[in-house]
Amino acid sequence: MAAKKAASNERVLRRNEEKWTAPLMDAGWTAVPSILLDKQHALGLDPVDVNILLQLAKYWWHTGNLPHPSKATLAELMNVDPSTVRRRISRMVAAGFIRRVPRYDLKHGGQASNAYEFDGLIKAATPFALEALKVRDERRAEDAARRSRKKPTLVVDNTRSVGRKSNRR
Repeated sequence: MAAKKAASNERVLRRNEEKWTAPLMDAGWTAVPSILLDKQHALGLDPVDVNILLQLAKYWWHTGNLPHPSKATLAELMNVDPSTVRRRISRMVAAGFIRRVPRYDLKHGGQASNAYEFDGLIKAATPFALEALKVRDERRAEDAARRSRKKPTLVVDNTRSVGRKSNRR
């Protein structure tokens, strides 16, 4: 089973390399559900909010290891002021999309950069995802029904000409 999954991942990577090239993919990539991009307006997110979420997602590779870049790092990556990142994160926390998880530096004392959980964003985006899945399944069913629908057959009825008088002489 693990070998099958590895082969599938390799195919996806090769397909992405065909689109983006190997150097770009080798430099790193981030998996993000498309519904977050598709429904950003419906979720009340603007492009800066989405950029912050994408930057955070870039640091989130394992479920148990939450992303924890500093606000200064995020600001530098986005070329914005750190106060912009602070305000936007506070807004997304207030909206319930992300949750700050304090981290502490035991070695040097004091607080380290916060980690971030996306449970609220996942919960808010799930109804949009379920609706998108429903629409996709309905379209697939319609397409399958259309493909399997019996095509009308052309029937030539030659029986009507029998018994008719010919105009030929």
